[in-house]
Amino acid sequence: MGSKLNELARYVNLNAVINYISKRRHEDGGYCFVSMLNETNINDTYYAVKIYDLLNLEIPEKEKTIEFLNSSAQPHRATVALAMAGEALAILGAEDLAREKLEYIFAKYNPLKGQFSVGLGGSEEFGAATPLESTYWVMRLVSLLNYKITDDMKEKIRDFIEGFRKGNGYGVNQPTVTMTYQAIYSLNVLGYPVPKTRFFEECEVYGGFTEVPMSLPPYLEPTFYAIRALKLLGRKPRYIKEHIRFIRALQNPNGGFRRSLELGISNFQNTYRALRALNDLLSF
Repeated sequence: MGSKLNELARYVNLNAVINYISKRRHEDGGYCFVSMLNETNINDTYYAVKIYDLLNLEIPEKEKTIEFLNSSAQPHRATVALAMAGEALAILGAEDLAREKLEYIFAKYNPLKGQFSVGLGGSEEFGAATPLESTYWVMRLVSLLNYKITDDMKEKIRDFIEGFRKGNGYGVNQPTVTMTYQAIYSLNVLGYPVPKTRFFEECEVYGGFTEVPMSLPPYLEPTFYAIRALKLLGRKPRYIKEHIRFIRALQNPNGGFRRSLELGISNFQNTYRALRALNDLLSF
């Protein structure tokens, strides 16, 4: 194992993780987290690519996975799905195909016309997609491909994001960890100053983060977003050891990770978030 694998393997069972992912790969090169179903999809395949990339491992039969992502990400697909496919394609070295997906995206995500793809499908397993989700995923692909956005478009996107400012965070009715991270990440990609909010610390508990302040229990999703946000802001969580203990406790016997201590099945999204968050915590 490489150095990153060795470090992560001190805390979680990485052999079980790799086995969990590889067993859910199908003949078309796509992945489906429900092993007995041959319903391969962009979401699971994206997170499989991200896990292999995080662990510095070569994805099996890469060309098949590239073909699966390319053929699945057609113009009719939702903005988030196209952006996820584009990012995965770029990670796999198919940058020309990723740029093609960006062209599909800007045919429906058009800030100059006030079109932000709100409510057109998202990536989250739990809850509805946030109004900023499409913008966040588009900005991820824009950043990865070093795509140049016009100043007029930047201003429109910034104004759209700032429309969700709620005190020291971002949200619809109240600030949430997810929307606040999506907002500051997107503003950073656009080149705007990132608000130096303390909102994420308000959602930190003794082992994990919550979506809003003064609530329990902690879940993996806000823990992942809060840790990513603090890293972007150049700050550390207060309870690093306790967060590591929380994440370790989320690994299921099949090797994947669930979202909470109390319940939940493994899926690829949770598994990537757990490994990414753990990797970030070990870097602080």
